[in-house]
Amino acid sequence: MKRRLNILVIIATAPILCGAQSFAATKPSIKEAPFGTMPQGTPIKSYTLDNGKGMSAKVLTYGAIINELNVPDAKGAVTNVVLSAKTLAEYVDGFRSAAAIMGRVANRIADARFTLDGVEYKLIANNSSNHLHGLFGKSVWQARPLPTTKHAAALELTYLSRAGESGFPGNLTAKVVYTLTDANELRLDFTATTDQATPVNLASHAYFNLSGAGTALDHVLWLAASRYTPADDGMIPTGEIASVKGTPFDFTQPTRIGARIHQLKPRPGGYDHNFVLDGRRTSLKLAARVQDPASGRSLEVRTTEPGLQFFTANHFNHAALCLETQHFPDSVHHANFPSTILRPGDTFRSTTIFRFK
Repeated sequence: MKRRLNILVIIATAPILCGAQSFAATKPSIKEAPFGTMPQGTPIKSYTLDNGKGMSAKVLTYGAIINELNVPDAKGAVTNVVLSAKTLAEYVDGFRSAAAIMGRVANRIADARFTLDGVEYKLIANNSSNHLHGLFGKSVWQARPLPTTKHAAALELTYLSRAGESGFPGNLTAKVVYTLTDANELRLDFTATTDQATPVNLASHAYFNLSGAGTALDHVLWLAASRYTPADDGMIPTGEIASVKGTPFDFTQPTRIGARIHQLKPRPGGYDHNFVLDGRRTSLKLAARVQDPASGRSLEVRTTEPGLQFFTANHFNHAALCLETQHFPDSVHHANFPSTILRPGDTFRSTTIFRFK
């Protein structure tokens, strides 16, 4: 308990570049800097993308983590709106609110096992008896800055997940390109290829607080989701796809996040549920909108993914919220869910855009 309280202090004092500021427009840029060394000696770098209009994003090669996302508010004051640690050691020691990339399969796989093409694969059980998120967020990625343009700065990160990592089959090459545009958009483009059939579900696990500190329960949320996937006490989907109407999961109208959260206590203690996004997701569509009355900031989420896991940081007293665009949890065990299986010769592709206003 003492360790958790210490972490909460870090969150409450998240970096804030305070004071109303005016910004002379400059060209987008990207800068590299050291960010510590792994216990085995591997150097970790940070890359700061700047859109030239007051917004910047610092991304680490450890976990492809967004270490800072600095966004102006309605008065021009710039604040880091993602929960983050100040040092590499904190991340390596298990900082539980890292804005990392999750994979090989984001979210839960029941009983940490699945069968594919007649072969059963046993995974690491890291969430009670289930498998959760994999190791991508705790691995070292290779970074390559891409040429800046008049409107954007971009960074490509690549990770080779070797056959057997976490128990998954096949060698998987995963890439994510972070692009920060002069329209205050942080765009994430995922691709992945494999030499053996394997499940793949890549997602960003960024924890947002549009005020930069305090509670996220006063944020107002709208979701393009009239359905969700009910889950058991272990947060494993039952396989049902149900209507949100008349439930605390109905965000089809803008609603204060804390308005009905008491209905989800004591278990799971808040929101940690997968929402089925309306419409076919063959192209980018608006999935969510969050507004923070205190700062005047708003966030729009567009994605090609079919689902969105809405999580209210229940382990940190709702200090932030996650909007994890992804395929549904435990899809390997539910034939009625969109498939997560990637086969040799095919390419996994997914795009999500976080746009701030």
